[in-house]
Amino acid sequence: MSQDFGYAVTVERADGTWRVREFEDDFTHLSTSVTAVRNLRSEGAAFALLNVEDDYLVIVRPGPSRVRVLISDATMAVDDDFAADVLDEADVEVPDIDPDELDNVDAWADGEFAILADLGLAEEQMSILLDDDADPADLAQAIADELGFGDELDDVVGG
Repeated sequence: MSQDFGYAVTVERADGTWRVREFEDDFTHLSTSVTAVRNLRSEGAAFALLNVEDDYLVIVRPGPSRVRVLISDATMAVDDDFAADVLDEADVEVPDIDPDELDNVDAWADGEFAILADLGLAEEQMSILLDDDADPADLAQAIADELGFGDELDDVVGG
């Protein structure tokens, strides 16, 4: 899968090591990534990192009672159905922005900033990373580096 169109990976922590695996996701249904993570049947932490067509990053972390999500650019939901589904899952309204004005609006992240806090990436750190206006691949790599699976991510999706 070419990084020009983004990628979808599951990340799990098992027996003290990180495992990163790519999976097929056409970014039309959030359930695709939820199912991919749940199918890991991981005893440890597990989540999906979605670099959606190199436009924005989504973190999906299914739990027993709900699915937690974080999107790097909530403004994408204005004219992107997948991004709108992510915001819906986060119980966040789609921004009321004229699609023709999107280029004039600064992006902002939305969802659960503490989504990876239990793994060592505090809400404040996540906010800083997401506020950096990095492209999705760089953002995913920065998150991976912070949590200690940067090499594993690069091995799977790196050029």
